[in-house]
Amino acid sequence: MGWGLAGTRTAKEKQGGTARRGGSRSAAPDAAPTVRIRPVRRGDLDPIVAIDATVTGLEKRAYWKSVYQRYGATAGAGRQFLVAETEGRVVGFVIGEVRDWEFGSPPCGWVFGIDVLPGARQAGVGSRLLTAICAAFRRAGVRKVRTMLARDNTLILSFFRSQGMMAGPFIPLEMDL
Repeated sequence: MGWGLAGTRTAKEKQGGTARRGGSRSAAPDAAPTVRIRPVRRGDLDPIVAIDATVTGLEKRAYWKSVYQRYGATAGAGRQFLVAETEGRVVGFVIGEVRDWEFGSPPCGWVFGIDVLPGARQAGVGSRLLTAICAAFRRAGVRKVRTMLARDNTLILSFFRSQGMMAGPFIPLEMDL
């Protein structure tokens, strides 16, 4: 179920431009807005659709509604859909679930999607989201987390490596149908 979300670059970044980093944060560390991580709510769909559209260049409202139904409305110990909120505004999200015995692997957490509004990046939001979903996976009884990303997406590769992730024991294969 590769969603292509995990760390997608903005349309501008894909065209060789740069994304604005850090938003309007002040230089004083205590002036940084507080980030709150919480479970997704139905009312969060509009900002999630907007974040994804900003990053991918495509608005996928029906898709996000179905993702919410599967991972948000029916979330449990194994399914997680979390948002990062700053000053009452959703600025990021992470989605994942515990999967059992796929490819012979003992149960582990899978992060399917993580994204942060480009203007809110470089402020620890992505790290907080990943930490929160990993804590939920631990509570569900697993001790390993995995994800998959495009090999040319150096932005998200750098992010996951900075969080301690490294290449795993599996090789993804595919073919055209």
